Amino acid sequence: MSSPSDPPSGFPQICIAGENSLIVYFGDAPSATISAEIAEVASDLKAQLGTLLIDSVPSYASLLLIYDHLQTDHFYIRAQIHAVLSRSQRGLTQPCGRLLTLPVYYSAESGPDLETLAERAKLSAEQVIWLHQKTEYRVYAIGFAPGFAYLGQVDERIAAPRKTTPRLRVPAGAVAIANRQTAVYPYASPGGWNLIGRCPTTMFDPQKTPSMPVQVGDRVRFNAIDRDRYLALGGQL
Repeated sequence: MSSPSDPPSGFPQICIAGENSLIVYFGDAPSATISAEIAEVASDLKAQLGTLLIDSVPSYASLLLIYDHLQTDHFYIRAQIHAVLSRSQRGLTQPCGRLLTLPVYYSAESGPDLETLAERAKLSAEQVIWLHQKTEYRVYAIGFAPGFAYLGQVDERIAAPRKTTPRLRVPAGAVAIANRQTAVYPYASPGGWNLIGRCPTTMFDPQKTPSMPVQVGDRVRFNAIDRDRYLALGGQL
């Protein structure tokens, strides 16, 4: 249920998501502007609420806030959300968040779906690689596994649907495309995305703080490297 103080556009909307959680909807579709605002609001609320906030979970167009119901209630948290929203820069368009450049070894050896995707798009493999590199991607969400950052949006010319039969094992570091999203698999797992290369950068390390090199709102670019450089950086084949 949205508050009367929500803007006429209908967003942001603040809804109860559980006995100790609220979710803020910033729009009905992801965008760079929405992603930037979510990152800003999440950071401000973390600073403002301190120990009252157990966790915050940013996603494509929403922010889930889980609070300590033994210390506060949803009325207070809602008021703090409105206070932060009133200060946020709605319509923010300038680049924000950190920019991370990830090296990628693009090849048939490291990306078994590269040639198939190129044929489907009626492009050469080199054109697919160029189109994948030229875009600056926004981190829209993190999941289904720790360190799995959903990046958008891929150039529509190389967008490709998920595979009808997922692989039982996708190697760690695999760079992949599904629809208009791209991602780097943080560790070996099943997966149905189209594999076009491998990245030697560790995307999740629970022994480090922070455990992931990116967070929601950050920006990512990819940079092609050759096989020797990939191996020198610690990549495995």
